Amino acid sequence: MSGLKLFNTKGGVTEVVPCLAEVEADVQGLIEAHMETMLGVRFLASEYSTGPVHGGRIDSLGIDENGAPVVVEYKRGTDAGVINQGLFYLSWLVDHRAEFGHLVRDRIGATAASQVLWSAPRLICVAGDFTRYDIHAVREHRRSIDLVRYRLFGDDHIGLETVASYTGQKTAPAAARRRAAGVPSMRRQDGALTELAAAVDEALLGLGDGITRVQRKQYRAYQRLRNFACVCPPQQTKLLVYLKADPKGIDLVPGFTRDVTGIGHHGTGGLEVQLRDEHDLEMAQELFRLSYAAA
Repeated sequence: MSGLKLFNTKGGVTEVVPCLAEVEADVQGLIEAHMETMLGVRFLASEYSTGPVHGGRIDSLGIDENGAPVVVEYKRGTDAGVINQGLFYLSWLVDHRAEFGHLVRDRIGATAASQVLWSAPRLICVAGDFTRYDIHAVREHRRSIDLVRYRLFGDDHIGLETVASYTGQKTAPAAARRRAAGVPSMRRQDGALTELAAAVDEALLGLGDGITRVQRKQYRAYQRLRNFACVCPPQQTKLLVYLKADPKGIDLVPGFTRDVTGIGHHGTGGLEVQLRDEHDLEMAQELFRLSYAAA
C-alpha cells in the first residue's frame, strides 16, 4: 500500500507482510460488520437483489453520515470491471428511490428515510488494487466515486487506503467558490461572516486532494470517504465548525473549542470550534489538519 510497511516489535522487529484475502467474501464480510467505523457508512443490506429484470445483486447497500445512498462493491484483487459494475448498480438505485426509502425506513426509521440525500449518491469500490486507468476513469463520470485499496496484515489487521475520491462535479473557479461559501442554506449575515465562511471553505478544501463538499439544509459537510468537518450556517457573531478530531487529546479553550461528544448538534464530530474572525481561523488550522487525518 504505497510503500507502507508494518512491523511487529514484540521480541524483536518482524515485518508483517501484507496480503490479499483468500476470497472476496472475506473482505465483504469484514467491512459489512464494521462499515460505519471503516467507511463512515451505516450498513443496510448485503447481496441486495435488483430484481428479475435487472438481474443483479449489489454487494452492499448503505447510507452515509449525510444521508447519501451508498453502493459498495468489492473485488479481491484488481478488476477492470469494478467501477462500471458499481455504476450500473448506482444507476439502478437512483431509479428505485422509493424501494431504497422503504429499506432505510425498515432498518433505521422513518426520519432517516425522509432525509435521504439524493443529490449526492455514492459508489465506493473496495479492491486489492486499482490501475491508473481506473483512477482516470472516475474523473470522467458525473458521480461521486471513492476507490479504496485494502490489504490484510496477519490475522488481526486490515489497512484501507483511499486511492481516489471524486465528486463528478467540475471544480468552480476560486472566486465562484468564495461566493458560494455563504449560500444558499448558509444565509448571508454581515460581510465579515460571509468572508469568514468563504475562508473556512477554502481552508477545508485545501487540506488535500479529492475532498467532497456535501450541502445539507442544516450544515455543509467536508469528506474524503468519511466526514472530517461540518460547518453550520453563520449565527449572529460566529461560525460553528464540528470536527472529527478527538476532544480528549486537545487543550480546550473556553469560547473557542468545546467537547460536544454526546451532545446533539447538526453535522458530525465531537469537537466544536467557534470562529469569529480570521485570527480564530488561523488558530483552527491545526485542528482542521488533525480532523482530516483522523477521518
